[in-house]
Amino acid sequence: MSGSLPFYQKHHRHYDHGYRSRETESKLSQYQTSSRYTAGSSTSATRTSRGLKVSSHSGLEASRLSPVLKRAKPTYLAVDKENQIIGYVVPIFRGSQEFGFSNTEEARVRDTSAYMARRDLFTSGLEMERSEQISRREAMRESAERISLNKRIHEHGEHFKRMNEDSLMHAPEFVIKPRSHTVWEKQCVRLHCTVSGWPDPRVVWYKNNVAIDPIGNAGKYKLESRYSVHSLEINRCDFDDTAQYRVSAMNSKGELSAYASVVVKRFKGEIDESLPSPRRASTEDGPVSEYGINFQTHIVDKFGVSFGREGEIMSLGCTVIIYPALHHYQPEIQWYRDDVLLSPSKWNHMHWSGDRATLTLTHLNKEDEGLYTLRVTTKSGYETYSAYVFVKDADAEVERAPGAPLDVRCLDANKDYIIVTWKQPAVDGGDSILGYFVDRCEVGTNHWIQCNDTPVKFARFPVTGLVEGRSYLFRVRAINKSGMSRPSRISEPVAAMDPSDRARMRGTSAPWTGQIIVTEEEPAEGVVPGRPLELQVTEATKNYVVLSWSPPGEKGLEGVMYYVEKCVSGTDSWQRVNTEIPVKSPRFALFDLAEGKSYSFRVRCCNSAGVGEPSDPTEAITVGDKLDIPSAPSKVVPTRNTDTSVVVSWVASSEAKELVGYYIEGSIVGSNVWEPCNNKPVKATRFICHGLITGEKYVFRVRAVNAAGLSQFSPESEAVEVKAAIASPAPPYGITVLECVCDSMVLAWKQPSFIGGADITGYFVDYREVIDGVPGKWHEANIKAISERAYRVSDLKENKKYQFQVRAANMAGVGIPSLPSNTFLCEEWTIAVPGPPHDLQVREVRSNSLVLLWKPPVYQGRDPVNGFYVDIKEEDAPEEVWRGVNNKATEKTYIKIKNLKEGERFVFRVRAQNKAGVGECSDVTEPVLALTKPGTKEIEVDVNDDGIISLNFEYGDLTPDSKFVWSKNYEEITDQSRLTIETKGNKSKAIFNTPGEEDIGIYSCLVTHTDGASSSYTLSEEELKRLLEVSHDHKFPIIPLKSELAVELLEKGKVRFWLQADKISANGKVDYIFNEKALSQGEKYKMNFDKNTGVIEMIMESLTPADEGTFTFQLQDGKATNQSSLVLIGDVFKELQKESEFQKKEWVRKQGPHFIEYLGYEVTPECCVILKCKVGNMKKETSAHWYKDGREIKSDEHLGFTEGVLKLEIAQISKKDAGVYEVVLKDDRGKDTSTLNLTDQGFKDLMNEVFSFIANSSTPLKITSTDQGIRLYTFVSYYNDLLQVTWHYKDSAIAFSDRIKSGVVGEQLWLQITEPTEKDMGKYAIEFNDGKGGLRRTVELSGQAFDDAFAEFQRLKAAAVAERSRARVAGGLPDVVTIQEGKALNLTCNISGDPVPEVTWLKNDKEITSDDHCILKFSSGKFASFTITGVNMSDSGKYSILVKNKYGTESGDFTVSVFLPEEAGGKKK
Repeated sequence: MSGSLPFYQKHHRHYDHGYRSRETESKLSQYQTSSRYTAGSSTSATRTSRGLKVSSHSGLEASRLSPVLKRAKPTYLAVDKENQIIGYVVPIFRGSQEFGFSNTEEARVRDTSAYMARRDLFTSGLEMERSEQISRREAMRESAERISLNKRIHEHGEHFKRMNEDSLMHAPEFVIKPRSHTVWEKQCVRLHCTVSGWPDPRVVWYKNNVAIDPIGNAGKYKLESRYSVHSLEINRCDFDDTAQYRVSAMNSKGELSAYASVVVKRFKGEIDESLPSPRRASTEDGPVSEYGINFQTHIVDKFGVSFGREGEIMSLGCTVIIYPALHHYQPEIQWYRDDVLLSPSKWNHMHWSGDRATLTLTHLNKEDEGLYTLRVTTKSGYETYSAYVFVKDADAEVERAPGAPLDVRCLDANKDYIIVTWKQPAVDGGDSILGYFVDRCEVGTNHWIQCNDTPVKFARFPVTGLVEGRSYLFRVRAINKSGMSRPSRISEPVAAMDPSDRARMRGTSAPWTGQIIVTEEEPAEGVVPGRPLELQVTEATKNYVVLSWSPPGEKGLEGVMYYVEKCVSGTDSWQRVNTEIPVKSPRFALFDLAEGKSYSFRVRCCNSAGVGEPSDPTEAITVGDKLDIPSAPSKVVPTRNTDTSVVVSWVASSEAKELVGYYIEGSIVGSNVWEPCNNKPVKATRFICHGLITGEKYVFRVRAVNAAGLSQFSPESEAVEVKAAIASPAPPYGITVLECVCDSMVLAWKQPSFIGGADITGYFVDYREVIDGVPGKWHEANIKAISERAYRVSDLKENKKYQFQVRAANMAGVGIPSLPSNTFLCEEWTIAVPGPPHDLQVREVRSNSLVLLWKPPVYQGRDPVNGFYVDIKEEDAPEEVWRGVNNKATEKTYIKIKNLKEGERFVFRVRAQNKAGVGECSDVTEPVLALTKPGTKEIEVDVNDDGIISLNFEYGDLTPDSKFVWSKNYEEITDQSRLTIETKGNKSKAIFNTPGEEDIGIYSCLVTHTDGASSSYTLSEEELKRLLEVSHDHKFPIIPLKSELAVELLEKGKVRFWLQADKISANGKVDYIFNEKALSQGEKYKMNFDKNTGVIEMIMESLTPADEGTFTFQLQDGKATNQSSLVLIGDVFKELQKESEFQKKEWVRKQGPHFIEYLGYEVTPECCVILKCKVGNMKKETSAHWYKDGREIKSDEHLGFTEGVLKLEIAQISKKDAGVYEVVLKDDRGKDTSTLNLTDQGFKDLMNEVFSFIANSSTPLKITSTDQGIRLYTFVSYYNDLLQVTWHYKDSAIAFSDRIKSGVVGEQLWLQITEPTEKDMGKYAIEFNDGKGGLRRTVELSGQAFDDAFAEFQRLKAAAVAERSRARVAGGLPDVVTIQEGKALNLTCNISGDPVPEVTWLKNDKEITSDDHCILKFSSGKFASFTITGVNMSDSGKYSILVKNKYGTESGDFTVSVFLPEEAGGKKK
């Protein structure tokens, strides 16, 4: 569509229809309306007429506004060589001659049938053309008349203006201001503006406030002014053209300026015309015609220079703010890498959330390294942001192995081979790369096959042995003598097929694409093709040669294919290479050629008709690598860039064919360790190396790379220190007047926001007089730079108006001047109150406080200034909410403001007062955020070992130009008579020389070239006194002791005197004194001093009476001293001596078998008593014998342990176990005895411990009922007859009787209350006596507990009575009675019960009565008898006796079995 754009949009993308003059636009629209000629919307025609360039352009606006495609009306503009419109051109219309017929030819052909067909075809078109000619002539005539009329009207208007100059004069005004541009290097840019004003303004263009001279920069700048439209054209922009451009329009009524910025971006390579062109607004004020608004795009929260490693995931993101925000409108978000548009893939995931654009690199590889650009395009234009991404090699699987190759691609693909190419890695692992292995994998499988048996050094390799029609993936691995690298990122899939087949498959187009396919005529059959043309060798290596040619010139040949032939130089023997199948495409690769031999090649065409003649042979080609390794680059020059990056430039390799790019390496000076700065080759000769260490010095080297390999390294560059580049400072701002007299003014201004990376060395002030609103020429107010931000400008004229501008200077130079100040009248101030304070500064910003500094007003008023008031308000609060910080005026020029709200932004101002009142407010400070920045540190006070007091401040994020500035009471300390300043690295120290009262005050430290890092420390009178005391202690130190001198006994009775110092150095010394005499090392005294732990000791073998006295240890460590003494006299000495002798005897005892722990006893929870002792130094021969009262009761032989426990268990101890127990250990080394007396008190103590266990095992006292009364009971785990217990009722011991008894049943102890009454209610307790405090268990027998127990007793008592009185069959009846028929049966049983029970007899559950045959009797109420006088068979059956009284019923059963005598005999047989 670029061909249809008007010339101003085609060459100047910012230009739109708003730049046309009203007259031109009107005439153009009229001409378009009157013309009936239509043209294609996407075409343009250019013709040349009389030296003029005529272009036909389509209207864009109609196509943009209407959704329906319309045929645009063309306009014909005449332009000169500079593409400026100079008029309109009437096109030359076509006549009959244009169709190619002369008069004679027309007469000759008219009668032919072909002519008749053509005439019918073109007649209608000719008639249309003729009618259009007439319409155009009429339209052009009318346009010419209108132009002439408008010209006369314009001239009349201009004459009227000149005749009425005074009434029409007005200051310059920008109708259209110049617009900012962002362009690539080597492109041209044009800035336009339209200026109105009368008289006609004079227009001057400035670059960074320096007037542009087009003559002095011939060919660079071109200035044009025509019809109030002024333009500045910058030809072939370079990086230095990035600047702020100002256009100034001036006439007698005033001056006005407009600004535009030009940003020139560095571009890697030539400009890519396929990059999307920016879209600009289409109306004068910039709104989008579709929406009627102008979008403003801002990119914030930007990603910075990023570093990753292969295999990692990286996300890049920016927040995009578009104003105004439309709900349904979304911008176009595009991501570029190295100016190549990225598309979503498995490697790149793109996301747009509506306000944030994110690019996620899912698996980093070195191919992902490069400059990433986010481009946000709206209808109003576009915004971009770029940052570099570096990708390091992943850790090698084998130590010192090279990095992975990168950028694996398929250079050429055919049906039986694919040529794979790649780029060499920057990291070789420390050893030269021996070569590369190429792997292939068929698409759809995971099986990788190595394609070459030996490594290839050339970064191209033909892969053969492929299956036609299948697709393959490739990867490459590098190898050196240490091992194999990781594989590269896999290539894109490529099919092994003939290029012609691939082209035919790719060329198939869907009908709706509108693609027009032109086919040739039907091929001629039976025609042998001719010779191939233009045969040449396009690529030659030692592994393969690639030939290419053009098909024969004849057209319409049937299915042409090709045979390739080769011939060894010096022979005439041609050998066909592809003998089996001819190739279809005019490109072929030959393999298996002998390296070093020369060959010629030719090609024959063939088809079904036969084989044609061969082509002309090629020149002799020697097989071998024709591509040489490039030469080394040269002249590597590093340049400071930022505090973490350096710009490295170099001269390209002089001999470099098919250059892939360059690798840059950097090394810290003196380290001899080189690290790659890029892992992907760059083609430019300039590169920014990021990720460097601030403050370090680096050297750099570069090498070139192509397919043949890596060049030698360039010579090392000069060393460069990594720190930010220095630039001239930005302009100051906020110019105000502090005082004014009749011939001078005192000005003040604010420091530039950007100081250029170096301290500002001074300021220069310019002034100019303003007469009737028209500024004059600038004059220098000072020749020598001034360091203060206030200056008195002298030699001014009273009652004249002036403007001022200020420039800041640093070591890089003088910056651009500030904007002109407001216009000030030079007249003497006579007000009584002071002028405004100035130079407000904010220090020590914390979350809830800050310190505000200012300078007093220059103008004092009638009386001296006697105080200041400070006001505060929130940033966004209205003016009426200013509130005072101090109610009482402060005489100081600083104040600490407290109780700020964290996270809030505040502004401040200061007012001065004198006796006349409060003066004018100062300028308001910039907004300050009340927030403590991370890493903020405070000043710390320190007193060193020499007693020197110092203030210390540390800041971690120093810039190379940062300095520590110390102040007292916020005035910089320049006199070091009281304080000495020492700075090293990121720490600074202020040392008090001779601390005294004159040093009391507030000490602060400010770090320059930071974001305001500062802190303060208040040295009050109390704090000074404390520090002086600490200093005295440090000057005259005492060695601190963890413990004073003490004595202890060691084994063998040795005596150890010792103390421990808390802190003592390796140079510490100790003197040992006894009764004021020095002791020395010898047989009697052993001294030891462990300086690591501070333990000092002296050991004596034994004590004698001569050793009674005072022992002293005297310590000295440098100038620190201390001592500690121990007095051993009298009873203290005698006890120590006695204990020493005992310990010596103990040591002798322990040389044989001995008791570590003497015989004792232990009572187990089961109340077993175990006698035990711990023994040591045992042998197999050692025996242990147990004795009781002198009689051996146990003997242990061959104990089998060197140290253990001997035990004797007494299961149920009783009085008989009392006695004296003894254990004797003995063997050939000696014996040891341990005795335990368990008689009298010893046995009593043992039993008390047993009783204690029994008491603790007792259960809580419980209540139960019996048929006799109520019983209280408890259980114990073990009962011993010697246990003494006492029962209590209401805290008094119970006197037992027949009604109240106690007893023991097993492990149950009980108290029985027979026939209880209410008098027995109360608290009961059982007390166990264990010889100590005893143990008591209690229970409350009252209330509901008594009622329940008593009711249960009554129930059980009644049940017992019933049980005793119920009817019973006591016994006497058998279960079965077997009796012979005819015999007599007599059975008797006992009956009991009260009252006497009734007796009933049953046979087979039926009652029977007494008769002669069965006699039933019940006598004396106790005996019941059953008699059958003569038993017969009918008497067999089940019989029962049933007894019954009022308390119950009971029965007894028996069975009678009668048998005949014969049955008995049979049974006997």
